[in-house]
Amino acid sequence: MNTFSVPASMPVSTSLPQCSKAAPSRRVIFAAVLGNALELFDFTVYSFFAVVIGKLFFPVVGEYSQLLLSFATFGIGFLARPLGGVVLGIYADRAGRKAAMTLTILLMALGTAIIGLAPTYAQIGLVAPLLIVIARLIQGFSAGAETGIAMTFLMESAPPRKRGYLLSWQVASQGAAALAGATCGVLLTHTLSPAALESWGWRVPFLLGLLIGPVGMYIRNNLEETHMEQRSSNAAPKRIQYDVRRIILGTLMMLSSTATMYIMVYFLPSYLVRVAHMPASMSLYSGCLAGLILAIGTPLCGKLADGRGKRKPILYVTGLIGMVAIFPVFITILKTPELTTVLSGVALMVIVMALQGPAGSLILLEGFPREMRVRSMAIMYSVSVSIFGGFSPFLVTWIIKETNNPYAPAWYLFGCALISLIGLILFEEKKVD
Repeated sequence: MNTFSVPASMPVSTSLPQCSKAAPSRRVIFAAVLGNALELFDFTVYSFFAVVIGKLFFPVVGEYSQLLLSFATFGIGFLARPLGGVVLGIYADRAGRKAAMTLTILLMALGTAIIGLAPTYAQIGLVAPLLIVIARLIQGFSAGAETGIAMTFLMESAPPRKRGYLLSWQVASQGAAALAGATCGVLLTHTLSPAALESWGWRVPFLLGLLIGPVGMYIRNNLEETHMEQRSSNAAPKRIQYDVRRIILGTLMMLSSTATMYIMVYFLPSYLVRVAHMPASMSLYSGCLAGLILAIGTPLCGKLADGRGKRKPILYVTGLIGMVAIFPVFITILKTPELTTVLSGVALMVIVMALQGPAGSLILLEGFPREMRVRSMAIMYSVSVSIFGGFSPFLVTWIIKETNNPYAPAWYLFGCALISLIGLILFEEKKVD
């Protein structure tokens, strides 16, 4: 086993706290998913209005160039994710899950406020795109650990036979946030003129999302901690180990679902407009459907994961179905760019992702010890999302521009799915507690 050690000079938990033996309240679930919901709502809105943001903040020549810069800024936030995952993950493993979750939602709300209130390039020049970059870096730093902390908190709050169901609400919240963001996009596109949308309408969803921040901070600050037991201050620092091999394989396992989320939910609306030449208002419906499926279907998939002793069979079946479906979905979309064909393809890919979510999260979280759980999960998630998620819209847009190959998203998804399958084969399934 490849490991390296770090000293743990702060108190850590060494046993299962009492609060995890009882079924958690709805308030606990709500508090845990709020931060991730704000993150995904903001990302959804940004991706849907990427064309407008590119025009207002990156006034370069050419529509593709504006879109590339807009997506590059979207991806810049993901550069800070691994750093945030390590720093805030260590903080959560030492200071507790509650304190870390309160901090992450504060940082996320700050980034959202900057984007929603930033003056445009025409108003303040180069400072405008700089503000967007700073906001994305703050959000990325926070988001690097947010998912790992919240998922760990939910798992540690749940009885063993309900872990999958509880964890499923984290993915369901992403779907609900994507649905809310897409719905805002559809409503604004249909009710505002292009001039009004460009002038102020695109800011409305960001300012609405900002309202989640104070509510989330209050609720999270009043939660019961799941990581409470502390050593005596006179005790010698415990040496804890990063299981490098399992972290690497876990990162590979997450690539497929990460790429599917960012291509099929966030990138697809722009792809349908630029490549499939569909109206912008119609393209946004794909995000609405994806969000709806994740919000409703993932909890059902969580119960399915709880009903099985092993998680790998679910992941093998769904992974293979996803790989087989990728090219037929994109061929159908490009040959018949109609709303029904697009929604059918999106539904198939997102259902597969919903089935994978709870089982995939459980096999990873249950495989790491409590005192290393958050930082390990945060590293796996943030690296996976940073490299293969956040920059995927930019990378796929660039490939399409350079090669004129409209099937670039399909090849990208297929490659990520293949890598995830290899990671799954090599990852040993075990339950630490």
